[in-house]
Amino acid sequence: MNASFWRGKRVFLTGHTGFKGGWLSLWLKSLGAEVHGFALPPATDPSLFVTARVDQCLSGHTLGDLADRSLVATSLHDAQPEIVFHLAAQALVRQGYAFPVETYATNVMGTVHLLQAIRECPTVRAVVNVTTDKCYENREWEWGYRENDALGGADPYASSKACSEVVTAAFRRSYLESSGVGVATARAGNVIGGGDWSPDRLLPDAFRALDTQRALEIRAPGSIRPWQHVLEPLAGYLLLAEALWRDPKTYSGAWNFGPSDTDARSVADVLKSLSKLEPAFHWTSDSREHPHEAGVLRLDSSRARLALGWRPRWNLEEALARTAGWHQLWRQGRDMADCCAAQIRSYEENQPLPPGQP
Repeated sequence: MNASFWRGKRVFLTGHTGFKGGWLSLWLKSLGAEVHGFALPPATDPSLFVTARVDQCLSGHTLGDLADRSLVATSLHDAQPEIVFHLAAQALVRQGYAFPVETYATNVMGTVHLLQAIRECPTVRAVVNVTTDKCYENREWEWGYRENDALGGADPYASSKACSEVVTAAFRRSYLESSGVGVATARAGNVIGGGDWSPDRLLPDAFRALDTQRALEIRAPGSIRPWQHVLEPLAGYLLLAEALWRDPKTYSGAWNFGPSDTDARSVADVLKSLSKLEPAFHWTSDSREHPHEAGVLRLDSSRARLALGWRPRWNLEEALARTAGWHQLWRQGRDMADCCAAQIRSYEENQPLPPGQP
C-alpha cells in the first residue's frame, strides 16, 4: 500500500468492531491514517476488536447504531473525514432469514443515513461502500459474475445488500458526483482470517468444533464459494479509495474483489485442506432442511486487475494456513495485535508463510 498517501488522512470507518473492520482499522493505522470508527459493540465474545486491541489504534470511535440518523451525522461531522469506508452491516444470511426487518433497516436505511450525512460533510472526497458478492441475481452458473450483471438476491441479506448498491448509485448520481466526491461499491468473496468468531460461518464454526473436540455438521458440503483471506479485499478497498481520490469520475461505480478462479472451491474441499493443517478436526454432513443458500458463486475481478493493478497474493492454501496459524497463536495466549501486524507486513511484502510457522 502507498503509505505516503495514507499518512495523516482522516478516515471514517463504520463497522470497526467487526472482523473485516477490525483488520482494516489495524492496517490503516499502520499506514499512518487517523481512523474514526462507528459501530455497534462487538457482536461476539471473544472478538478481534478486543483480542487485537483495535481500540488503541483509533483516533476516536462511537458505539452506535446506523438506525440513529442523528448520531451517524454527528459522529461523521465531528470526525471531518476525507475518506469513508462503510463496512457496518447485518452480514449473516441465516440471521437475515430470522430478522428480515432489522436486516433491511441496517443494510438499506443505515446506508441512506450515512450517505445523507456525507452529503452534509464537505471534507469527504472518497467513499467506499462494502457490500457483498451475494448482491447478484444468482443464476447458479459456473462463470464469475461481473459488475454489470443483474443485482438481486433470493434472501433478505442478499437482497438488502443489492438495495444498498442501488441506494449508493442513486446518491452518487443525484448528489455526490456533482460535488466531486468519488463513490464506489466493493463486492468481495467469502473472506477468512484470524479473529472471526461469527456464527454460521464455515471457518469460525470449524474452529469452535475443533476447540470443543466435536465434529462439525456441514449443511451444504458441495456449495462452491470464492474463498479469500481477509487482507485480499481490504487491499482492494485501499487501492480503490486512493484511485477515487485521484480521479473520482473514472473510478466511481461497482468493483469486484474475488480470488483466482482456482480458489472458488466447494465447502468440502476447504474442510479437507483444513484437516491437513488441523488433524484433530472432523466434520460430517447435516442432512436436515435449511433455508435456501446459493449453490455456486464465483466473481470475475478483471476490472480491478486491469484498472487498479489489484490481484490476489495468497492462494487458498496460504489463506487457510494463515487463518489456522492465527487461531493457534490465540489459543497460546500470544499478543494478537502483534500477530495481526506481522500478517499485514507479510502481505504487504508478498511473503509466503515459512514452513512450520503459523
